[in-house]
Amino acid sequence: MKEKIVILGAQESGVGAAVLAKRKGYDVFLSEYKSISEKYLKRIQDEGIEFEQGGHTASRILAGDIIIKSPGIPETASMMLSLRNAGKKIVSEIEFASWFTNSTLIAITGSNGKTTTTLLTHHVMKKAGLDVACGGNIGSSFALLLAERDYDYFLLEVSSFQLDDIHNFRPKISVLLNITPDHLDRYDYDLKKYADSKFRVVENQGPEDYFIYCNEDPITLQYLNDKNIRAKMLGFGLEKQEGAVSWFENNTITIQMEQDRLYYDYDQMNLKGKHNVYNTMAAAIVSRIIDIRKDVVRESFSDFHNVEHRLEKVANIGGVEFINDSKATNVNSAWYALESMDKEVIWIAGGVDKGNDYSILVPLVEKKVKAIVALGQDVRKIHEAFSKKVNLIIHAMTMEEAVRYSYSLADKGDCVLLSPACASFDLFENYEDRGRRFKSCIAQIS
Repeated sequence: MKEKIVILGAQESGVGAAVLAKRKGYDVFLSEYKSISEKYLKRIQDEGIEFEQGGHTASRILAGDIIIKSPGIPETASMMLSLRNAGKKIVSEIEFASWFTNSTLIAITGSNGKTTTTLLTHHVMKKAGLDVACGGNIGSSFALLLAERDYDYFLLEVSSFQLDDIHNFRPKISVLLNITPDHLDRYDYDLKKYADSKFRVVENQGPEDYFIYCNEDPITLQYLNDKNIRAKMLGFGLEKQEGAVSWFENNTITIQMEQDRLYYDYDQMNLKGKHNVYNTMAAAIVSRIIDIRKDVVRESFSDFHNVEHRLEKVANIGGVEFINDSKATNVNSAWYALESMDKEVIWIAGGVDKGNDYSILVPLVEKKVKAIVALGQDVRKIHEAFSKKVNLIIHAMTMEEAVRYSYSLADKGDCVLLSPACASFDLFENYEDRGRRFKSCIAQIS
């Protein structure tokens, strides 16, 4: 008798899991509490997957042998409480997909920089001619990629939500870039629970695997010694430290792997800023582990272009530069953006606050920001944090207003930076929608 798999959620992760499960011969039922988008509905129907939308039928779901939970579903959802009480086996989509491949898995996580690092690593691997699929928390889900075909390498960006329900998921190479307070509303506002979730990327690794981490990230270091890490530990940071395999000195990134050394000149990098030195170090270490030639690595770092919505230069109008960093959905991401600015900034910030502590931004705001345009329905905390630090804070309720106000406040040589430090769901569908609206409004400036 076929095992029954029930998938909760019909977005990228859930639909990918449903397609893979169907093709592997399981009895599949997909349940979506809301309505299913046209894109995913067509895929489900084309694959002949049984589904429901607009609500969960508890009896159907509780009859499942294995439950695959989409990462966006919180543990507090009533259906999740019922499943936990019933003792059901609940797994994440990345866990489920990992059952069906023996390929080399590379998993990159962290509060900030994981998309850039994943895409940069993918760029290097493709340039080296490797058979690699890139996905997970970006692009196609791991399960959907695997349903199409197996690859030699799966390079995966993984979020804490995706790691929460792994059991045996074991990457050959795991990368933990950093841990900063983010999504704490999903972790009872307990930083330790969030950090524990991030560290799950390494929990199933063995002595023949690799764990790459930033040895200058304070929260990572705070919890590192509590973990039983069996993988080879490879640290990186700006300063050369014991145990580090990568550091930055004399404007040069150095990668030291046993007796092999790779140098890279910062001035040759397309990615700029301190945070991107970290991201590049992590990508370089991965590249050297899998033995990609040094000249390929160097060339890749020189011609890589960053992802849309991450410090994306949009336009220069009348000497005013516009930068789209809509992907900065937490305070630490906004810190990195502000830190990399070399002009006076009109800063567009705000959205759905996830328990943000803005205090770490105060020194940068005092030094670099001449005005703030607070965008969103509730920007009280932005006013409270920065009203005494800048001369002007203006409240905008639409992106059109935000761009218009920012441009009017900017002088030639200034920068308008959209780096919200918040989620987007009060006014926009997601951070991509927010970033594209920003660019559309810039295009309308005469």
